[in-house]
Amino acid sequence: MTRVEKVVTSGVFSLDGEDFDVDNNIWLIGDDSEVLIVDAAHDARPIVEAVAGRTVVGVVCTHGHNDHVNAVGDLRAAVGAPVYLHPGDRMLWDAVYADTAPDRTLADGDVITVAGTRLEVLNTPGHSPGSCCLYAPDIGVLFAGDTLFNGGPGATGRSYSDYDTIVESIATRLLSLPAETVVHTGHGDDTTIGAEAPSLEEWRRRGS
Repeated sequence: MTRVEKVVTSGVFSLDGEDFDVDNNIWLIGDDSEVLIVDAAHDARPIVEAVAGRTVVGVVCTHGHNDHVNAVGDLRAAVGAPVYLHPGDRMLWDAVYADTAPDRTLADGDVITVAGTRLEVLNTPGHSPGSCCLYAPDIGVLFAGDTLFNGGPGATGRSYSDYDTIVESIATRLLSLPAETVVHTGHGDDTTIGAEAPSLEEWRRRGS
């Protein structure tokens, strides 16, 4: 049976010359034999421990900010799996990894399968141009990266981000999902689509 596991790591998010201490959620989706990893934050060791010898079918980076990719090098070496990133965030990746590239690209509409469960790639720009979510309809779960949090849209106001764009991405790509869909976020607590949907007009009025 497919299950979802969470690993939390701590480190520094750096952008526009500023540093912030952050805790990141890393998500593992799979069964006793194989697993998919969502994001590679700060420290590969606890992620590898959670893999526990299973075959890793891929490491999906929901976006290219350093706090979501800075463990990629060690993690890729440890588990031997391809790393996925949307090309819209390559400039963010290159700021961390000048001499290596992601192994595969993410595109809207792609499907990645692990343990018999389909995960659909939804490109949701706004937090960054290449931000992506993974939707697993069979288990009623959305892995939202930093696009949607418990309490509203992900952060904007820094390089390559745009508030109106992220609100539109959430409105058109995420809030149309079933209300009971559990949202596993890149930071902080889970939420559901139904819990967040009533705030859409408030977010729109708020503006950038």
